[in-house]
Amino acid sequence: MKARVLVGDCRAMMATLPDASVDAVVCDPPYELGFMGKSWDASGIAYDVEVWRQALRVLKPGGHLLAFSGSRTYHRMTCAIEDAGFEIRDQIMWVYGSGFPKSLDVSKAIDRAAGAKREVVGNTAETSGRTVGLGTSAGFHGDIVSGHCRDITAPATDAARQWSGWGTALKPAHEPICMARKPLIGTVAANVLAHGTGAINVDGCRVGTDGEDVTTHKQGADAASKDGKVYRKFAGMASTHQTDGQKLGRWPANFIHDGSEEATAGLGEAARFFYTPKAGREDRDEGLDAFELVRTGGMQATADGSMLTGAGNERTTARANIHPTVKPTDLMRYLCRLVTPPGGTVLDPFTGSGSTGRGAVLEGFDFIGCELSPEYAEIARARIRGVAMPLFPVEVE
Repeated sequence: MKARVLVGDCRAMMATLPDASVDAVVCDPPYELGFMGKSWDASGIAYDVEVWRQALRVLKPGGHLLAFSGSRTYHRMTCAIEDAGFEIRDQIMWVYGSGFPKSLDVSKAIDRAAGAKREVVGNTAETSGRTVGLGTSAGFHGDIVSGHCRDITAPATDAARQWSGWGTALKPAHEPICMARKPLIGTVAANVLAHGTGAINVDGCRVGTDGEDVTTHKQGADAASKDGKVYRKFAGMASTHQTDGQKLGRWPANFIHDGSEEATAGLGEAARFFYTPKAGREDRDEGLDAFELVRTGGMQATADGSMLTGAGNERTTARANIHPTVKPTDLMRYLCRLVTPPGGTVLDPFTGSGSTGRGAVLEGFDFIGCELSPEYAEIARARIRGVAMPLFPVEVE
């Protein structure tokens, strides 16, 4: 197997690849939100039709594209993908419980505009990743005064009291994934036989039942005939037929969750959907033993509820992987397996710190990545080596 990370603008890098040379594109483009003040997340490249035209060109006929986006910007990216010539096939939702609301507090904004000073009535302490209020009561909201503690203030004006509890944003809890396909040549069957692409790996991505017997039964039922007499339609219990695939688990859905209480509370049976937690420290930093540990800047809420970065509210845990948006390897592994034929090649035009590459090589696929930042490219190569070398030799460039 071989994994390559090309450094440079993905449009120029993909232009060097031959036509119809990759089997799947699995990527996490910039969401174009200016996240944490990063310039690469506000360039508009995810909306550039030329990016997706190049991806279409290098894909084999029927090859699939999976591309993450943000809930506010998904439509613009998806329109660009469609305008490039892809067929939009579905939308996969990755749902999680750890999102942080970036909302402006209207009450505070009113007081600030009026020049009114709010009374400090308590403070908060962050424990176990959750904010616990001290001396709180209804209508009081916190200002960050340090990395771990916030003042809780009361509205100072009548207008601020009237609008206490009002904000401007919801708590983020999902990221949509665009599922698209390069047009087929002929039928699905003909395309698969000619190119190995065009279908998705249903049985390879079924959701396991952890030993649960998923065989269902039909209860005997009564049926009334035209003469009014009741006849037995089924006698007793009858087992339904199961295919070999059904015995492996449930059909993969367009819904993926992180196992959190928030994400699973309304599902009824969370086990019927693919589960993967967000990337933990071991996943983020695997293979990076030789890299310097860095405390990267975090986000800080100002008095009006807007967000600043790198201004005091910095991470307390140093990390070797400094990329701010690391997807879990297990998630990328699952997505690569879903759309890539055996022995195929996965392309990621937005490699970042290499989670797609890790997932691809773990599934036995070749990988080609493009990354604009030389620093992130080195992290990606090291992380791919870190997950691959203990298992099998992979040539990483």
